[in-house]
Amino acid sequence: MNKHLEEYGWSTLWQEHWITLDMNHAERKPARIIADHGHLLRIMTADGEGWGRATGRLRREHEETGTGLTVGDWVEVSGQAGDEAMIHSMLPRRTRVSRQAAGNVTKEQLIAANVDTLLIVAALNYDFNLRRLERYMIMAWNGGVRPVIVLSKSDLCSNIKEQMALVEGIAPGVEVIALSAVQDQGKEQLERYLQPGMTVALTGSSGSGKSTLVNWLLGENVQLTQSVREADSRGRHTTTHREMFVLPQGAVLIDTPGMRELNLWEEGDQGLALAFGEIEQLAASCKFHNCSHTRESGCAVKEAIQNGTLEGKRLDNYLKMQKELQFQQRKELQASKRRTATSKPVSTRKPKHARSIREWDEA
Repeated sequence: MNKHLEEYGWSTLWQEHWITLDMNHAERKPARIIADHGHLLRIMTADGEGWGRATGRLRREHEETGTGLTVGDWVEVSGQAGDEAMIHSMLPRRTRVSRQAAGNVTKEQLIAANVDTLLIVAALNYDFNLRRLERYMIMAWNGGVRPVIVLSKSDLCSNIKEQMALVEGIAPGVEVIALSAVQDQGKEQLERYLQPGMTVALTGSSGSGKSTLVNWLLGENVQLTQSVREADSRGRHTTTHREMFVLPQGAVLIDTPGMRELNLWEEGDQGLALAFGEIEQLAASCKFHNCSHTRESGCAVKEAIQNGTLEGKRLDNYLKMQKELQFQQRKELQASKRRTATSKPVSTRKPKHARSIREWDEA
């Protein structure tokens, strides 16, 4: 295997996928997307770093669903070293981090792919929000990614243990780490997630300290940082695009722009079930199989609230997000039907000989 690719996570497992999928064309080679600048992507190949662009066919395949190429994807490229490469196809993703795209269009917005661990960064100041952390955990679990909650700016907090206990209460089974980049405290707790071959992504609100964390882990200032407003702990976006870095520990780190809002995207109910595991466990003991945990008699979840073993706010947020996800799934089903209805049947597509010169170049 090539050193350049190994540094960015290429392994014997990916090599086996490459061979199995019969992608080992003589004129094509594997690459990883390491930065997203829109249609132009920064990639790493066996020859080193360069630029790549998806073929027209590949873009059209994904433009309606929002599942196009993203940082962390392994792809098949062609082209000479030093030239802009053409990206022809993508290896199947192992995991993904995504959300519902902003605006009125119902589609998935990919944030990163093939991620092992998602570091959910929340600052221990006025912007600390348990309900938001629940959303980030659902996003991680739904994409098959292990979440770890990182409480940054611990130097600004006088009751760290109490805050950590609150987070642990809504994140059963998820590791919670408090650290301070300013005081150089807590880095060693992240070490086991930063081993060679691992891919780690950062996410969190604007002003949570993600860019400072990137610089701290790298040991150099590669990301712009800005102070936050003291009154409400709000910050402006300092990271403007998704980008991958190789850490001294050997892992690769994907930094992402801060999120003002997080609308969830879920194709099933795995993320919700894992993020609210204690409620799902209690629900198994409810008298009725389809219990809504609101008015029914014999509801084990409501009984847990009454006897103090479950917080009422926890159930409220579970029901709220359950309703939100069901609504999103209904909208996506309708959008999928519209896409199917408006797509051209095979018999009406242009024959190959009718393609333009540009289409032949992009194919």
